[in-house]
Amino acid sequence: MRADAQRNAEKLRSAAAELFRERGLQAPLKEIARRAGVSHGTLYNLFGSREALIDEVVTDIAAANLRETAEQALAYDDAWDGFAYYVERLCELQATDPAIGDVVSGRYPGATRLMTVCEHSFAFTVRVIERAQQAGALRPDFTPEDLLLVLGVNAQIARAAAGPAPDIWRRGVAFTLDGLRTQAAHPLPTGPLTPQQMYEVMGNLNGTA
Repeated sequence: MRADAQRNAEKLRSAAAELFRERGLQAPLKEIARRAGVSHGTLYNLFGSREALIDEVVTDIAAANLRETAEQALAYDDAWDGFAYYVERLCELQATDPAIGDVVSGRYPGATRLMTVCEHSFAFTVRVIERAQQAGALRPDFTPEDLLLVLGVNAQIARAAAGPAPDIWRRGVAFTLDGLRTQAAHPLPTGPLTPQQMYEVMGNLNGTA
């Protein structure tokens, strides 16, 4: 890559990182190019697509955030406290960092490196849930797909309330966690989603289906 192309690519990475943090992964590519001081065509020439730019800019940051969150959750002596921390922290990331929030919600499945990070994160999710269930603290019928439903709802609330009530998501999460304790469990009216159904539901929520 020529020196001028390298400089433009670095300016685009920096601008994309800023705008993704501000607006999420759907930030307009034209605005990214404008902030970087290059043409829209230059962005496409260097990265080819939004998904490629996302993989270049967001993947490593998302991987570090999600891995740290899971490791801290699993480090709790009390399995319920670890599970509660995990849920609350993921919901907080959705509310405070739009880019990571989009990652947690599974947006942009065409960003292949990012989707690998999501798969690894899902494996950690399974461990956190199973640990809390084995301790008898988390209701046994709760599945990893159910957590994705919780996160999908939280993402919508956090986005809609960002201006008028930026912390209201915490109230919803508190209610949810209280309802997930074993002693609060009642028979559920329907079975859990299959992984394929969950994929389709999240795609509908994200507008990627």
